[in-house]
Amino acid sequence: MENSVYHKLAKHLDRLPGGFPSTPDGLELRILKRLFMEPEARLACHLTLIPETAQVVAYRCGWVRDTAATMLAAMWQKGLILKHEPKGKLPRYMACQFVVGIWEFQVNRLDRELVADMAAYIPVLFNADAWGRAPQMRTIPVNRSIDPKLPVLPHEAAAALIRTKDHFVISPCICRKERRLAGHGCDGPLDACISFGDTGSYFIQSGIGRQVDRQTVLDLLETADRAGLVLQPSNSRDPAWVCCCCGCCCGVLRTVKTYPRPSDLVAAPFAVQLNAYGCTGCGLCVGRCQMGALALTGKAVQLNNHRCIGCGLCVSTCPTGALRLTRKPRSQQPRVPANMATALLRTAWKRKKIGPFQVAAEIGKSQRDRYLSSRRSITDLSKKDQCR
Repeated sequence: MENSVYHKLAKHLDRLPGGFPSTPDGLELRILKRLFMEPEARLACHLTLIPETAQVVAYRCGWVRDTAATMLAAMWQKGLILKHEPKGKLPRYMACQFVVGIWEFQVNRLDRELVADMAAYIPVLFNADAWGRAPQMRTIPVNRSIDPKLPVLPHEAAAALIRTKDHFVISPCICRKERRLAGHGCDGPLDACISFGDTGSYFIQSGIGRQVDRQTVLDLLETADRAGLVLQPSNSRDPAWVCCCCGCCCGVLRTVKTYPRPSDLVAAPFAVQLNAYGCTGCGLCVGRCQMGALALTGKAVQLNNHRCIGCGLCVSTCPTGALRLTRKPRSQQPRVPANMATALLRTAWKRKKIGPFQVAAEIGKSQRDRYLSSRRSITDLSKKDQCR
């Protein structure tokens, strides 16, 4: 049974940057069986993080090219793999990690059983040590919490980040949808995930999301602030998405919240500072904090810095200005990779899933298979000509 196609796929996914750890009762296998048909699982095991044409993938797994091409297209439509489609060229397919990745693409395929399995798996999937060293998401403050005098880099401010993009897609939040199916949802906005580039294109082509203009996205950020949602982009200076998250539904925030020092796990350049003399004890900030970093004791608010993730939700509604964001010391500043490719490699490196030699080997293997698959294609065409 250990050699079943789903065991092989689970091991394959565990070698990807985000990981996919095993469980004693095979919970991860049940999830895969709900998402992948056996032929799809078999084909997925032959994909890598290098985009390749259906011809190359077909050669690697011994399939007919047209059969592989049809199945790869269907698997992309189901959100099980990634696709890159250069203009005027054949589509190229690549492996997709489970989280953040395959799971988020299943937002329209959820049922109660799948949601229950995933809820049980999240604590296993979330490795606090690995996440703290190489988080896949980071926290940026809501716009109203940023003091004009505060030094802020473009990738640290939501509005500035949005202005660098020109293609926007809004789609449903899978975390909020999961919790509602399980009977624990909140009343936060459902359409609260913002995607850019190839990620956004998938949500459009699959019918999950809708394309919007820049102003609609900026308006959504304001809605998120009023609703008390934390802004979490992917962990790169050129992010692929920005999620508007609540501490009661978001899988990451819910899990981080169970630890005594969330500030050590969340990549955030800022932290909140409390001026106790200016606090009137109104308690508005306590209800806004998604990490329980603030508590009302008597007529004063107490701040636990170890729980603060620098989202700024408390700052934007403090009536007296007793709360403000400050930049963390340089030694505590999180490193933000330049782009998603660098971020994935860094995550894989920190999780000890891949190293320079493995990267070089994968590139070499891909180049070899591209050459051999092209030779096989030439041979097949030659045989057809002879048959004529």
